[in-house]
Parts: sequence; C-alpha cells; structure tokens
Amino acid sequence: MITLYQFLRIVEIRTKVISISGFVLGAAYVWYTYGAPDGVVLVVMGAAVLAVDMATTGFNTFFDFYHGVDRRDLNREVDKVLVHQGVPAGTALLVSLVLYGVAVGLGILLAVIATPWVVPIGALCMAVGFLYNGGPLPISRTPAGELFAGGFLGWVLVTLTIFVLAPRPFGAGDLLVGVPSLLLVASILTVNNTCDIDGDRKAGRHTLSILLGRTAGEMVVYLLGIIAFLFTVYLVWRGVFPRTVVYGLVPAAILSVPIYVGLHRRGYSHDTKGPSMGAISKVFALFSVGVIVPLIIAAAR
Repeated sequence: MITLYQFLRIVEIRTKVISISGFVLGAAYVWYTYGAPDGVVLVVMGAAVLAVDMATTGFNTFFDFYHGVDRRDLNREVDKVLVHQGVPAGTALLVSLVLYGVAVGLGILLAVIATPWVVPIGALCMAVGFLYNGGPLPISRTPAGELFAGGFLGWVLVTLTIFVLAPRPFGAGDLLVGVPSLLLVASILTVNNTCDIDGDRKAGRHTLSILLGRTAGEMVVYLLGIIAFLFTVYLVWRGVFPRTVVYGLVPAAILSVPIYVGLHRRGYSHDTKGPSMGAISKVFALFSVGVIVPLIIAAAR
C-alpha cells in the first residue's frame, strides 16, 4: 500500500499543469470561436485527459527505474520515490494500468456523448504514452522524444480538445492553435534532457540533447521559446486569436526573459535540474495564462 504522497510523486502531479493548460486552452478557444462547449463533455474530457497524462507519467516512472535511468548513484531528486523510498516498481506499473482503465471508460463515454473518433485517436495517444518509455525501443531514448512529447502533449491535445468540443468542422486556424504549446512542451523536455545528459548517456539513451551536446541543447530551449511567442503573435495577426491576447502575451514574454537568463546562468546539469525545470515550467505557465485569460475574457464578452 502506498501513501497519497507516493502516488502523487509516481504520477508527478505537479507536471499535470501542462496537460490541463493545453486542455483549457483548447476549450477557451472553442468558447471564443464557436460558443460555450457542452458542460458534460467538457468535464468528461478533462477527466480523461488527466487520467491519460497521469498514467503516462506513471509508466515513465516505472520504466526509468526499470531501465536504470533513475538510480540512487545518479539521481538526487527526493520525489523519485521508487529510488529513494523503496516503493516497489510494480506499484507504479499497477497505478498506470488502473489509470489507463479509467481513461478507457471515460473515452467510451465520450465517444457516446460527443464523437466516436475519440476512440481511435485516444487509443493512439495512449499507445504513444506507453511507448514513450516502454517497448523494445522507447521513444524517449531517441532524438525524436522531444518532438513526440511536444506533439502529443501540445499540438494533439489542444487540437483534439477543439475537435471534440467544437460544434462545427475544423477551420484552418483550428489546426494552428496548438503549435505554440507543442514548441513550449518540447522546450520543457529539452531542459529535462539537457540536465540529464550524463545519466542518460550512461543509461544508453540517445536523446536530442546528447546528439547535439549541452550547449546546443540549451540554445534549442531558447529558440523554441522565441518561436512559440512569435507564432502566437502570428495567430493574432491572422485573426485566429483576438487582439486582446497581445495584452497578455507581452507581459508574459517580458517576465519570461529574466527566467531564461536565470536558466543560462544556472547552467544545465543534474544538480540544477530541479530549479531549471521549475523555471521553464514558469515560462509555460506565464504563456498559458497570458493567452488563456484574454481568450476567456473575449469569449465572455
């Protein structure tokens, strides 16, 4: 039996802000563009998104321990309860399977009350979530890990939310809304992998950060952030987002600058991973609030 603290660390509950933010962004965009979404569908989909994300993180926790990526001699993160508190690895696997079961049930309900397309798309997302760290060639061990994580946790999540909640077929702009999220989620994974270069190399991984090197990996983080903010300006210019988004985006960008400066000064290593992940998460949070709040205000008007 595990404690609530251990459960929350297995699923890394603090990182769920990423998936929830993507879901809320898609829902806010639907409200602004098409009108208020169905409340029941909104709640069921939100719960399904959270269940899939928690299960995926649980699989990552299990496989990182199983493959020796998370080892006591290489990892000093106290939140890694399998490493530092002796929680059985099988417990993390069981937690993930139960959460996937919950997600399947919610997905079937969503298919009945919204669209049957949720089933194949959701199944694909769940397969990628498992294969990210599981299977004979985990995606996370390849240079494509950041792209897959950003693609599915960023673009696919936002786009699927719009697809399910919108009462009408896709418009061209609907397919672009999730691009900044893709870029910022990829930057979060790049920070993680750049800090973990030494441990990942010993574990036999071949991440993009290992392929490019620490300095280039750091540059990728900043480049992804810059493009994400600029692309959002482009969405405003195209009329996909209301002009009021700029009033939230500009302060978010200004507040993000010293955070990026702090990342650079701190450096990217395992010793700085905790503060660095907290910092890049703040950038993501600033961006999300800077876009979502103006969208909700514009929709409410």
